[in-house]
Amino acid sequence: MHAAKKPKRITSWHVIGAQLSHFRRTARLTQPALAEAARVHEDTIGSIEQGRRPLKIDLAETFDEILGTKGALAVAVAKVPQKERFPAFVQDFVEYEAEALSLFSYENHVVPGMLQTADYAQAVFSCLFPPISEVEAAERLSARLDRQQLLQRDPPPVLNFIVEEVVLRRPIGDAEVLRQQIGHLRQRAELPFVGLQVMATSRTKHAGLDGPIVLLETADHGQLAYIEGQRVSYLVDEPDEVSVLQQKYGMLRSQALTPEDSISLLDQLAGEA
Repeated sequence: MHAAKKPKRITSWHVIGAQLSHFRRTARLTQPALAEAARVHEDTIGSIEQGRRPLKIDLAETFDEILGTKGALAVAVAKVPQKERFPAFVQDFVEYEAEALSLFSYENHVVPGMLQTADYAQAVFSCLFPPISEVEAAERLSARLDRQQLLQRDPPPVLNFIVEEVVLRRPIGDAEVLRQQIGHLRQRAELPFVGLQVMATSRTKHAGLDGPIVLLETADHGQLAYIEGQRVSYLVDEPDEVSVLQQKYGMLRSQALTPEDSISLLDQLAGEA
């Protein structure tokens, strides 16, 4: 089932995308031709013109030079409000997340954001490269903690988290930050609507080697998936694709430690930290 269609949000990226499309057509260039001239993939041009991908300032300058638009695109990008710096589909995911009936998450490198302490989240942001400014880190921290209000919602959603064991042994921040994070996970695991499972490092078969995923049931029972990678993220609503990811998550749940054994491991790790 597709997620219910929300009214299309017109963002600055849609406007800039429309400008790029107009300038390209005025210059009598096809999307493939502009992509070749700018040395980017053709799909990148299409995504930017449709407002699905934000236009970076350096690429805007390249387009201005190719299209002879005298800096118009670069100026437009520089004027985008901070609140619209994320692409529309990520904003949509955050909105769906806040109203979700259920959310299932698998993470292989860090504790899921929904379960991070403030100190752990700050440490995660300090690891980003290229580094971000203190102001941006503070904004991201505030946004992350705000999203955790999902855990206080009434009625609460059904949540399940699968976390790799190695995540619980990597002292991001320092040993004390990790110790407090493990204690926080232990507390969250006691919530009646939260399932927490650890994927043991000793596991010889693993269905999640492709990376982290989030599965979400919307307020009107639509099914979505969200995938993040290196500097990219995708919101998936195609039923066939979501179904494959749901099957993958089902296998991951069967391969991970049970919730009871996972809590026992957390207790063990808390004693070691």
